Parts: sequence; C-alpha cells; structure tokens
Amino acid sequence: MRAGKSDAQVIDYLTQRYGDFVRYKPPLKPATWLLWFGPFALLIGAAWGFYVFLKRRGAKTAEDAMPEEERRRVEALLGIDNHG
Repeated sequence: MRAGKSDAQVIDYLTQRYGDFVRYKPPLKPATWLLWFGPFALLIGAAWGFYVFLKRRGAKTAEDAMPEEERRRVEALLGIDNHG
C-alpha cells in the first residue's frame, strides 16, 4: 500500500503468496472446503459424540440395576409385598 498499489493489487499479492486462506470470505472451491464446512462438521461430530456418551451412560445405569434375587431379598427385609 505504501508503494501506491491498489487494494485489489494488494489482495491479489497476498492471495498469491499465502493462498485463499488469508481472505475474509475465500472462494468456495475444493482447496477451501475445510474453511467453509469444517466448523459445521466439528459441530455435527460433537453433537454425535455427546449423543453416544449419553446413550452409553444410560445403558450403563441399566446394567447396574439390582438383580432380581437381591431385589426380592431387600423387599422381604423391608416388608414390601409386590407379588400379591
């Protein structure tokens, strides 16, 4: 800019030297797909990972449930009659 170049010339120079990644709104082409779609892919991946985490956590608590025999023993000790 000090050399009297126009904005378009400066942008062209920076783009040639550093690529489209230096532009505020890079063109949509295969080389810049990661810039355009990467944040959405990360968001979808994080949501999927959170869903899997919650699903496994729920399954784990179901597996940790008290076995039937032990439940009957506790009910007998507490005087609970659920079978009649």
